[in-house]
Parts: sequence; structure tokens; C-alpha cells
Amino acid sequence: MPGFDPATILITGAASGIGLALVERLRRARLILVDRDAEALNRAAAQIEHATLCAGDVTDEAFWNGLDLSGLTHAVVNAGVAGSGAIADLDYDEWRRILSINLDGAFLTLRAAMRAIGDGGAIVVTASASGVKAEPGVGAYAASKAGAIQLAKVAAKEGAARRIRVNAIAPGGVETPIWRDVPFFADMAREQGEAAAFDAVAKMATPLGRYARAEEIAEQIVFLLSDAAATITGAVLVSDGGYTL
Repeated sequence: MPGFDPATILITGAASGIGLALVERLRRARLILVDRDAEALNRAAAQIEHATLCAGDVTDEAFWNGLDLSGLTHAVVNAGVAGSGAIADLDYDEWRRILSINLDGAFLTLRAAMRAIGDGGAIVVTASASGVKAEPGVGAYAASKAGAIQLAKVAAKEGAARRIRVNAIAPGGVETPIWRDVPFFADMAREQGEAAAFDAVAKMATPLGRYARAEEIAEQIVFLLSDAAATITGAVLVSDGGYTL
């Protein structure tokens, strides 16, 4: 695996969606896999030879303080949740739930990774096109992802002296389980099936008329982690089928 031999790679949100696709793509590296769902994490790593499984909450500072990240060379700050609701109608508890996981969790993960990585290495933060383009009904999610993008840019400047590259990826729609937490999509999926719901929403939302597969976003993250992107830092790769145009 060019650029990843040897490598120790931290992946959060590793048990599903983009994280799970990354586990499969990077299976030959030494992986440190984090997810709050211990059972799903065990399934994700069942066939992985060199994996350390760490079931825990990315928003828990004590969890990160107790984690052994020795030898870390790369990290993917990927754990996140979806959510929707107009600002005027949004409960504060829901605001805090989304910001806590998507932004506080990203900060704690990023801080732990930057402390552990020596000179050199690379980090990718999974953000969202919602952090770039404003739409009604996603205030908390959009704010969390816009914050994650800016956090990645600041980290890129701070890490540059030690040649640690930090970039963000901002997917648009991706066919992952996170959509099941979005009420309008859940309703569509119940009525017409999940595949048809993805197809219908993608045709409405993107010029390319399709959403990405998790494996496609994983491959783009691997590029940003790899030596092929050696001069790229502080960038935001928008991968959204043209949604933000």
C-alpha cells in the first residue's frame, strides 16, 4: 500500500458508513478503530489482522486521555451524527447533541492525534457540504461542519511546522446509514425503499444526479492521507456531485 508502509491509522466512526469503508480500504495498515457501538466495531474488524478496537465516546475527554496512540502516523476524524430542524423550532438539547459529537468530538480527536503524531503524517477531517452551503432546516448540523472545516484549517497551520498535513473533505449526499436519522428521508425510505429514496433525493439535489458511495469517499480520503497529496494541507475537498455550485 504506497505511502502507508509502515503506518498506524486512527479512524473514528469506524463501524459504519465512510469509516467502515476506510477500514476495508486500509486493512493492511495497523488500525486504531474507535466507535461507540462495540458490537458493530467487532463486526467491522472481524477480518482485520492488525486492529486495536476502542469502543468509546469521542466526546469523552477521559476516553482520549486513556487511549494509547503511540506510533500514530495518520488519523481520520470521522465520527458524526445527522440532525435537522429549523432554528426557531430546535431544542437546545438537540443543538448540543449535534455540536457535541460533530465539533467537540472532532476537536478532542484532532487534539489527541496531533499530540501523538511525530514529525510528518496526515489527518483528514470529515466535514460536509452543509458546512459550505446554507440550507434551511440544518442549522446545528451545518454549524458543526462549518466549525470542523475551520478547525481543520487552523490545525493545518499549527501542524505545518512539524510537517503534519491536515485537510477536510466535504461530501454532499453519501449513501450511508446516517441518513436514517433524517426524518424526511426515513419517511421516503419507508414508502419506497432506501435505494429508491437515495435515487430520488440525489436527482433533486445534485447536477450529477447521484450521491456518492461510501467507498468513493473513502478512496478520496485515502488520497488526502497519502504521499500523493504531499503538498496539500489546509484544503477542503468538496465531493458533492455539484450540489454547492
